[in-house]
Amino acid sequence: MNKLVQCVPNFSEGRDKDKIEKIIDCFRGKDGVKLLDYSSDKDHNRSVVTLVGEPNEVEKAMIEAFGVAIELIDMTKHEGQHPRMGAVDVCPFIPIKNMDINEAKELAEKLAKEVSEKYNLPIFLYEKSATAAHRQNLAKIRKGQFEGMADKIKEEDWKPDYGQGEIHPTAGVTAIGARMPLVAFNVLLDTSNLEIANKIARCVRHISGGLRYCKAIGIDMPERGITQVSMNMTDYTKTPLYRVFELIRIEAKRYGVNVVGSEVIGLVPMDVFINIGEYYLGIEGFNPSQVLEKNLME
Repeated sequence: MNKLVQCVPNFSEGRDKDKIEKIIDCFRGKDGVKLLDYSSDKDHNRSVVTLVGEPNEVEKAMIEAFGVAIELIDMTKHEGQHPRMGAVDVCPFIPIKNMDINEAKELAEKLAKEVSEKYNLPIFLYEKSATAAHRQNLAKIRKGQFEGMADKIKEEDWKPDYGQGEIHPTAGVTAIGARMPLVAFNVLLDTSNLEIANKIARCVRHISGGLRYCKAIGIDMPERGITQVSMNMTDYTKTPLYRVFELIRIEAKRYGVNVVGSEVIGLVPMDVFINIGEYYLGIEGFNPSQVLEKNLME
């Protein structure tokens, strides 16, 4: 049986369309690889790609994409609202079909070794691939961002898992790892005050005493004159999106701020939306098998 793995690389370029398309071309027209989605954000200055395919073919495509991104993206000139530490900031592998998390870990380690040697790029292994407990959380690895990483990786606790203790001069460092599916979810606030967004983020994220399986930061969106609470929900089955959405709405009221919308970045499982609809509509005795598309896919 064919194995399928999902890969969701994040590239530190969200403004230059030519550069973005050259990176995305690495995933187009490849046997054994299907480009499912990609989106770019000018404020974040970041592009998120979702692809799925046979493990070996996805790996080949990613090696090519690393090369193109390293050639095109100069982190010494990069500015954006989203935390970042490298041209290819993060590259997670998620087992989808006929694969388990251990096989995804093996794939992540193989890619990490290859791109580190080929491009002289330091690599951190994170999430399920982490070699130490303090390296599991991507936010902890990325703390200090590109500007602080040159000194950070010289520290004993932050030596890269692959590569030398020096950042790539223009491409920085990358985190690669295996993880289970997450949902990138942003809630938009009708305030330009970033401090308010940060205060709300601290209330909802787990590391600050908020909701389990929620990672959150405040993000400025100057082109729209608003801010957002930008989140990664690492287990939507245990902390559903409606729960964090309502908590943000409650916290926003403290500052006279309203929630004006939300965003889902990339692809997410259908069950995420079924769960939300069931909650807000108060449907009694609902069974996911009642969804037409669920039956068509079986």
